[in-house]
Amino acid sequence: MSSSLAGVVLAGGASRRMGRDKATAVYAGPAGSRTMVEHVVAAVTQRCDPVFVIAAPGQTLPQLPATVLRDEVRGVGPLLAAGRGLRAAAEAGCERAFVCAVDMPLMTAELIDELAAHDGAEIVVPWDGRDHFLAGIYRTELWERVDELVAAGRRSMRALTDEVQTQRVVMAPSAALTNVNTAEQLV
Repeated sequence: MSSSLAGVVLAGGASRRMGRDKATAVYAGPAGSRTMVEHVVAAVTQRCDPVFVIAAPGQTLPQLPATVLRDEVRGVGPLLAAGRGLRAAAEAGCERAFVCAVDMPLMTAELIDELAAHDGAEIVVPWDGRDHFLAGIYRTELWERVDELVAAGRRSMRALTDEVQTQRVVMAPSAALTNVNTAEQLV
């Protein structure tokens, strides 16, 4: 396990398509039935230390082997939450962090390994026909750039990836990159 790679799991999203909190939705995956946040944190903790889960204000989460940080404001998008996690990772002494969404219960440690092997860019994301901004390796120092973008009213991850050196790693379609967005996809 590399001590210079932190993990940041974004768990506080509004989950409009799901119609409920995704983090605590139970997913019946190969590792058994447990919440999506438990599935994702289990994979991330195999390769990352420390691990930070960014949750919404008042959001209830199960006990996790991670540090839970709270968004100060609900519903402002993933960029602010990612910046908060990157700042915490930088303060913990990590140079890079794997940043992912909570709705990827099939995500694997091998995916993290594959992306972490690329070290020449500020951001490394998988590409399988589309960019997966919420399943990438980010330089933790980018938290300052995130703060600037958010202050300018920009809230999407693309706002950051468009402004810094981003490497796209071409990958075959993989279950590890699957996002669960609806209640029907939970089983």
